Amino acid sequence: MPRISSRLWIGALALVMSVVACTNDPYPGADARRKIYYTSFNEAPKSLDPAVAYDTAAHAVTGNVYGSLLEYHYLKRPYTLIPGLAKALPTRETAADGSVSYAFELRPGLLYHADRCFALAGKGADGKALRTREVVAADVAFELMRVADGKVGSPVVRKFATIKGFLEFRKRLRALRQASPAFSRQPVHVQYARAGGVAGIVVTGKYGLRLDLSRPDPQLKYWFAMPFTSPVPWEAVQYYDGEDGRPHFRDHPVGTGPFRLAIYQKRLRMVLVKNESWYGVRHPEWRAPGATYPSEGSAADRRRGRLDPAYAGKPLPFIQRVEFRLEKESIPAFNKFLQGYFDRSGIISESFDKIVLNDALSPEMRARGIRLEKSVQASLFYIGFNMLDPTVGAKAGRRGRKLRQAMSLAIDVPEYLRLFQNGRGVVAHSLIPPGLYGYSRKYRNPFSDFDLARARKLLAEAGYPKGIDKKTGEPLKITFDTGSTSAQAMLRYQYFINSWRRIGVDVEVNATNYNQFLEKLKLGAYQIYFTGWIADFPDPENFLFLLESSSGRKESGGSNYSNFFNLRYDLLYHAMRAMENGPKRLAAIREMVSIVERERPWIELFHDESYVLSHPWVKNVKSFGLSYPVLKYLDLEPAQRARLRKSWNQPIRWPLWIALALLAAFILPGVVTFFRERQ
Repeated sequence: MPRISSRLWIGALALVMSVVACTNDPYPGADARRKIYYTSFNEAPKSLDPAVAYDTAAHAVTGNVYGSLLEYHYLKRPYTLIPGLAKALPTRETAADGSVSYAFELRPGLLYHADRCFALAGKGADGKALRTREVVAADVAFELMRVADGKVGSPVVRKFATIKGFLEFRKRLRALRQASPAFSRQPVHVQYARAGGVAGIVVTGKYGLRLDLSRPDPQLKYWFAMPFTSPVPWEAVQYYDGEDGRPHFRDHPVGTGPFRLAIYQKRLRMVLVKNESWYGVRHPEWRAPGATYPSEGSAADRRRGRLDPAYAGKPLPFIQRVEFRLEKESIPAFNKFLQGYFDRSGIISESFDKIVLNDALSPEMRARGIRLEKSVQASLFYIGFNMLDPTVGAKAGRRGRKLRQAMSLAIDVPEYLRLFQNGRGVVAHSLIPPGLYGYSRKYRNPFSDFDLARARKLLAEAGYPKGIDKKTGEPLKITFDTGSTSAQAMLRYQYFINSWRRIGVDVEVNATNYNQFLEKLKLGAYQIYFTGWIADFPDPENFLFLLESSSGRKESGGSNYSNFFNLRYDLLYHAMRAMENGPKRLAAIREMVSIVERERPWIELFHDESYVLSHPWVKNVKSFGLSYPVLKYLDLEPAQRARLRKSWNQPIRWPLWIALALLAAFILPGVVTFFRERQ
């Protein structure tokens, strides 16, 4: 019998250790008791430059690392603005000529994240290179000029066009760069200064900023609750240029938010850590609204524990770190949530019917302490008619209107939601989603209810009894242009087709890719289409503008895909958008809704609904309904998480014990022989 190999002994020992220590926990054991929030992402952000980033993947980072002048109250609905980096909400002044100004004042003592870029600003009193500096009003002006700068490529330039001189500065800057290569080589903040700045962006002191507008624009203030207008240091933009091993600014944010980006591995993970220089951490005595957990909310908030005295009025944030782990596929990510390795999750369609029963969590999920948070998104999905079309549009007059009304009544939206959305969504009766000013729970659109008998009657009144054109004796044929050819999308479109066939309307799907679809919209070569809109900010203007005539797709390339024109609607829109919320604005909104109800340029279908699951150790959870950073409000109980993770992930060890027994059976004869030889 051969001697026992040392490798065999090592292998045996390793197997024993694996039996003892077997675990599927993907995180270091030392982190188990820390307040670390774990979540996932499936695609790396394209840019973390706050002037450019305009998607939810990027906003999950930028919204937390860049502070904004204004924020939203975490609990109140309708959405309510509160001060953030600004000391108060902006004051409004109206001049004799009707022009309007908004004035902001920053909090003194705000600091940027510590970063080596500030060495460009010089040295501190101790003679050492600066690692941070105070935030000043000029930094906000700098960022607004970056939005105007065509070289930066911000997607929201037009949103700031009411600031006097904003677009003129953009043109002037471009002309100067084209005329002089030497001008273009100067630091960008120097270029802005030599281009004369923006006339309507006035720095009134170290912390004061005034915006002079060419017309009243109350919606502009909402953009100061987004990273687009966050203060940005010129030093960071200049230093992080991608040269000499330095990253680009788009990959290296330097902000003022409650968290800072510590690790940015696009193909693996992103890590945010608590920003110890954040004003909420350094100055809890300020009890600033954006740095303090709210003490006001609804009765529902109180019932759900969101107004727990242990949190109300306490300084933020509560968690120490945020870990984003890359998970390209939804099923593995959801399984890791069920194992307790992600703290919150949406519900994948494959598991929805097992997780949610009769619009409530299944007993199994409730037994694990998992909670379901539902929130209606500030969104609208709809079917639109091309109002330039002679059959379905305005040129058809009364006949076209009744046809559009009939087609609206033929769609059973609740059934559509059941079939394709797992029941998630709220039937839309107007353009305005719940949670926004002007929404009325009592309002019922008479053409949003499913009513085939009435639809057939209206179709006959339109001159198409049973879908036959009385003038020609030919069947009515309509084309439905779409921007997707996927199997899932085609099933959805077929549902609408079948709905209209029930009243005799023959509709044919003309499916193309998205770029071809956009080209058809540009040319006006379509009859009906399906699309949706998600709010940039929670104001009804952000939906009502979609039917204003100057935004007509064919004429201006705008967002009015239906090319809807109604003079009364336009007059009301322009008056409404210049008003602050109040009785006059509400009356204008309601009249606009009634015009859309009657004219039917759209068939409003549904407002999307978010279903989010949270583990019991996550506290203060409320789904927000907007792409908005809320991590600073959450808290965790790591000990409870560690205990439940362990109970949910007991290793299956019997195969290892069998393997160990087989190994022992193999080794034992060698051991016996070894000791016999020694004797």
